[in-house]
Amino acid sequence: MSSAETLRKLLDPATTALLTVECQEGVVGTDSALPELAEQARASGALDRVARLVDAAHHASVQVLHAVAERRPDGRGASRNARLFRAAERLPVHQYPGTRATRVAAPIEVTDDDMVVRRLHGLSPIAGTDVDALLRNLGCRTLIVTGVSANVAIPNAVFDAVNLGYTAVVPEDAIAGVPADYVPAVVRNTLALVATVTATEDVLGVWRQHRGGV
Repeated sequence: MSSAETLRKLLDPATTALLTVECQEGVVGTDSALPELAEQARASGALDRVARLVDAAHHASVQVLHAVAERRPDGRGASRNARLFRAAERLPVHQYPGTRATRVAAPIEVTDDDMVVRRLHGLSPIAGTDVDALLRNLGCRTLIVTGVSANVAIPNAVFDAVNLGYTAVVPEDAIAGVPADYVPAVVRNTLALVATVTATEDVLGVWRQHRGGV
């Protein structure tokens, strides 16, 4: 079976979901708490590609989930067992529920059919959240992982998806991390070992085929 045919079978809209990871204003937006990461997500084109994938998913009837990281103003329930969490407490932009920082960032469009899954603790957009239960109830078998960061949350999502029995697909040009040269390294040496690595255009091409070439 050709790689193109394999990808086509993997990305059947009936059994596929698209996950955007921390593509929120406070992370990748213009007023990000992590300006270096936000700049890389935009300059690399990764955020625009996530938006294109989301739009195509809507047209192909592929379920879209947006994983958003939040933190209560009082910090209750938040993790403090890693340097990353403690550093986040000192950042000038806080990911408080209901604030602009926790809105899905432009140019990604969120529709009423999308699901927004929020977490108050940990590193993973899947472990300890509703994502797994939602995917199972939707009949999902393949999970496309996009967003940020290739340093932490993306690998977490891929590993969790694989451990839970899903086939993970990563469009490598629709994820971002810092420094820029770390992204291809982690894709090649880590993610490619457990996920199907592809490109945004390949995913879009598959969904066009499923829609009869439209």
